[in-house]
Amino acid sequence: MQNVSSIIVWFLSFLVAIVAVYTAAFGIVDEIYQRSITVAVSIIISIFGTSLSHVYKTENLKLKIGQWIIDFALVFLITLSIFWFSSVYDELESGLYSFMPDDLIVGCGGLLVVLEMTRRCYGFPLAFFALLTIIYALFGSDLPWIFAHAGYDLEQVMRTVWYSFDGVFGFIVIIVISLIFIFIIFGAMLEATGAGSTLLKISLSLTGALRGGPAHAAIAASGFFGTISGAVTANVVGTGVFTIPMIKARGFKNSFAGGVEAAASSGGQFMPPVMGAVAFVMADFTGIPYIIIIAAALMPALFYYGSLFVAVWVEAGRLGIKSIPKEEREILTRDDWIKSLMFFVPVIVIIGVLVTGRSPAAAGLWATIAGVIMGFINPVIRKKPQIFMHALVKGGEQCARIMVAVAAIGIIVGVMNLTGLGIRFSNMVLAFAGTNLFIALVLMALASLVLGMGLPTIPAYVIIVIIMGGAIEQLGVPKMLVHLFVVYFGVLSAITPPVAIAAYAAAPIAESNPMSTAVQAIKLSIVGFIIPFVLIYNPSLSLVYDFNIVDFVSVVIRLSLAIWLITTALGGVDRASLPLYSRLLRLVLAITMLLTFIEAQIFAVVAAILLLYLDGVNAKKVKNEIAR
Repeated sequence: MQNVSSIIVWFLSFLVAIVAVYTAAFGIVDEIYQRSITVAVSIIISIFGTSLSHVYKTENLKLKIGQWIIDFALVFLITLSIFWFSSVYDELESGLYSFMPDDLIVGCGGLLVVLEMTRRCYGFPLAFFALLTIIYALFGSDLPWIFAHAGYDLEQVMRTVWYSFDGVFGFIVIIVISLIFIFIIFGAMLEATGAGSTLLKISLSLTGALRGGPAHAAIAASGFFGTISGAVTANVVGTGVFTIPMIKARGFKNSFAGGVEAAASSGGQFMPPVMGAVAFVMADFTGIPYIIIIAAALMPALFYYGSLFVAVWVEAGRLGIKSIPKEEREILTRDDWIKSLMFFVPVIVIIGVLVTGRSPAAAGLWATIAGVIMGFINPVIRKKPQIFMHALVKGGEQCARIMVAVAAIGIIVGVMNLTGLGIRFSNMVLAFAGTNLFIALVLMALASLVLGMGLPTIPAYVIIVIIMGGAIEQLGVPKMLVHLFVVYFGVLSAITPPVAIAAYAAAPIAESNPMSTAVQAIKLSIVGFIIPFVLIYNPSLSLVYDFNIVDFVSVVIRLSLAIWLITTALGGVDRASLPLYSRLLRLVLAITMLLTFIEAQIFAVVAAILLLYLDGVNAKKVKNEIAR
């Protein structure tokens, strides 16, 4: 039976991938059927890919038969409910269709399958949240204060959530089908070429002189590959199997090795030029050109990765780890640089196609074609070109899993549109924060961390923006900066306990405790939680909004200095071990220089430079005493 499930998953995943490529080339075939059938096929792939007999293995034949019956019942339910939706949609839109009890029963069956598959693929929180919104739509009229709504019966809820393009089959589905699927396929094809291992080798060579060694290489490689990959966990596993053992071998703790990979892989989701494909969804949501988005995202992303480099350097100093001896460092050959074209040419193609004014889908398609062509540089690909077939299947399966989350989010979006909950939530945030932008941002950051937990980047971004975006925009913050703000916290939810999916993916490879790995990732990424606030209060950092060269230079200097102060304070090491008072002073001065008061900024910068000088003098004295 397991073989049958595997064959079904393989065939349907291949079909999803082929349709994704066709759609990128020629556009949507039929919007009604493509939305509904894609959701149905994706859910069926997920049913067999996470079958109960595979997840809950048992030798008891009766239990196995029961598990198979449940899975096939789910397949039957989702097939029936999707067919039912497709057959009545036109009449529903015309307003001539009268709901019957059968419509409600079948629609509820479809929602039940969506919720169950969301639970299997992404855990209980998202499935429970979607279920909670349905309950809220049905019974929320009895709630107090701003949470109360006019009241809706089951027919009204089903009309919105299942039998319309406002719920499960909503606009997010068509965005993902037309824009995102092709980039997921592109990522799978690029991974199949072996571009990841070549990038790692180049990163190892370029960072060999740094005392962090492989840890620095992991950061660089994960940043490069993470921008292409739309899934944090896939990036962690794809590069972590190479990088984590090397980091451990240099003398770093297991949990630190896992934390480095989790933090670096997560950051790839806000690293231009692709940003895990979220840049294209953002462009669609906001109406802001893609080029403007990646320009605005560039400096914050570079600062994030710069902070990771510093954190690793500090930890290596604390542990007394030296740089890799010159004779042991990776030496790049002409063949390595030629193989690097497997990564760089497709990325250049993406940017080139977009600059000419073509659509993101066209950019993804041409990048995929370029990736396949360049893949034949690798002799392994030339011997076994069928690798690309397996990559298509893998990409199709990843597309299906994303669509399950999108369907669940469609439920939430549908209920919010029906009840006005999103507007109420925004009003509640504004009522609590008043005119205080900082409090509103903190509330938004906390909500984003919670809403994004356990989700891939794109679904996390969509749900956060829908619920939270309106609140901050009403405070006068440019739309572009608001969206970048929620992307950061949505991505960083991947390393934030208790869910911390990136840490859970890295921990088995590192042979460490998942929570310890998550704590290390948080410690490494602490500056990442500060950067979005700095961006909001210093829009010049975006290179796009209110750009002023003086302000830009000021924030670059202050943020660079703050990163050094915070990282060395947390690590307890600069050029030598730091006393407690210095560590505390560094933290206070770092925060002070990022405040909006110019006097405080100047004082903190001057005081920080003086402190660094005095600590340097003390470090020199200590070294001289040791030398004697």
